[in-house]
Order: sequence, then C-alpha cells, then structure tokens
Amino acid sequence: MIYDADAQVPADGVTGWAADLMESLGAVGAGVAIALENLFPPLPSEVILPLAGFSASQGGMSLSGALAATTAGSVVGAAVLYAVGALLGRDRTVALAARVPLLRPADIEKAEAWFARHGGKAVFFGRMVPVVRSMISVPAGVERMRPAVFLALTTAGSALWNSAFVLAGYALGTRWHDVADGVGVYSKAVLAAAALAVVPFVARRLLRRGRGRRGSGD
Repeated sequence: MIYDADAQVPADGVTGWAADLMESLGAVGAGVAIALENLFPPLPSEVILPLAGFSASQGGMSLSGALAATTAGSVVGAAVLYAVGALLGRDRTVALAARVPLLRPADIEKAEAWFARHGGKAVFFGRMVPVVRSMISVPAGVERMRPAVFLALTTAGSALWNSAFVLAGYALGTRWHDVADGVGVYSKAVLAAAALAVVPFVARRLLRRGRGRRGSGD
C-alpha cells in the first residue's frame, strides 16, 4: 500500500493523483503518470519517479516493473511529441515562427543547423533536463530524425534519468520526498538559467526593432 501513516504521501494534488494511479494500476500506473508528465511538463517527474520507487519498496509493484514501466512511459510520451513535430513539419514551423514576436525565419534555420550537428546529444542529454526532456522531441520530429535513432537515444537517456530517481525513492523509503525536494532546486536553477539566457536575445531584438523604427521614420 502506498498510503501509510509514516509514508507522508499527500492525498491531494499531483502527488495524490500519481499515488492513486499506482495504487490502482501498479507499475502500469507509474508508466501512465510518466507518459503524461512528458506531454505536460508541469507535471513533476521528480515527484512521480521517487514515489514509484517508494511504492516498489512497499510492495505496490516490483522494482524492475517500476523501472521498466517508467522508462516505457517516457518513450511513449516522447514518441507522441515526435509525431507532433513530424506532422507539423518545417514549413509550418517557419510559418509559426514568423508570427511570434521577435522571432525570424533565420532563427529556425540556425536551430536546424544546430540540431543537424548536435541532435543526437540533445535528445540523449535532454532527457535529463527539466522541460527540455519533453520539448526536445518536437524538433527531432520536425527534422525527421530517424525514428530508430530517436527511440534508442530516448530510451537510453530516459532509463538513466528514471532509474536514478526510482532507485533513490526505493532506497529512501518513507523519506522518498527528499529526492523531490533536492531536485526541485535543480529544476529551478535550470529554468532560471534558461530565462537569463533568453534576456540578452530579447534585449538585442528589441534594440534592433527600435533602431529600425527610428531609421524608417527619418
């Protein structure tokens, strides 16, 4: 049973929802929760994965089942987003970028060139970065990375990330939430770094736009 007086598993919110899935479906529930986390990044894998490990330690599922199901869930979620990118295609991506303030078609071309050089590493290591682990599947689809390569890299990266957190939850037992607390700091640091990286880009584009307007007015 996941719910235990000493387990400290909240009965509401995302944690309660994930616990209910695992309570009802076992390892399959853990896989479903992680698949949905891939599709909806605000769902925190750093909560779901150690919770699955804790559930395994309590007999709610086998440890091997938790590892296999969560990795399978990650791959399924990533495959859906890859398909979205493939259906979107390059032409639609460029057209959408043209409608986004401060973005230009040239930015898409630069992103394509970068992905052509580093796409494999991006898919593999991206599985270990908050938000990126979901979003990286879309450009992989847009660029039509070979499906076999994409699935192999996604499986390998997901297996490493998921195993670390499932095993930590399994080892910590009722203190499984310590993992989520620690990774929460990492996630916030990554998001803050990403936000800081965007600021110079936005500032440069705004300055160029301002100069362009002044020049056209002269």
